[in-house]
Amino acid sequence: MANITSRERTMKLVQMAMLSAIIILMAFTPLGYLKVGTLSITFIMIPVVIGAIVLGPSYGAILGGLFGITSFIQCFGLEPFGTALFSINPFYTFIICMVPRILMGFLAGLIFKAIARIDKTKVLSFVCASLSGALLNTILFMGSLVLLFGNTDYIHGFMDMLGTTSVIPFIIAFVGVNGLVEAITCCVVGFAVSKALVKFVPSNRTQIEAK
Repeated sequence: MANITSRERTMKLVQMAMLSAIIILMAFTPLGYLKVGTLSITFIMIPVVIGAIVLGPSYGAILGGLFGITSFIQCFGLEPFGTALFSINPFYTFIICMVPRILMGFLAGLIFKAIARIDKTKVLSFVCASLSGALLNTILFMGSLVLLFGNTDYIHGFMDMLGTTSVIPFIIAFVGVNGLVEAITCCVVGFAVSKALVKFVPSNRTQIEAK
């Protein structure tokens, strides 16, 4: 039993290292961000969600933290929107880069575990957890943005361009197509890859079936 446990732990660490490498690769190449004006559509939540599903909520939180670190690095002149926020308040910028991504990874793992207990086919649990990653990333990030930067001239400038003083239209316009593309991509890719990892890696399959 000790050997099996050690083997499973080693396999988890290997998968964790691979997913971490993918996050770093995506963060600093065009693979991770699709630039749309001053904003970006990000796909980096995908490996975070895959890790949360396959390895568990705590691993999802760690991968989410790595995603957050790479996002914060983007604020040093690599991404216009993040750079603007950093110039306003570096500490708040660090918070909105880190906290939503950590929570996203952790909560996506919890959602998968909760649904997997009643989902015998495991299909619904994979789909819901994958979709939740993108939705949570958007909701938590936008919530933090409005909470911490909602009263700044920079955000008010966006609202003025939209002709509104209300937060809700701003959020809808700000997320828009970006959020939809992120949600669809994360759902499809996250489901396909995590399902494959569970199917072809025995230790992952054992863990999921035990839920």
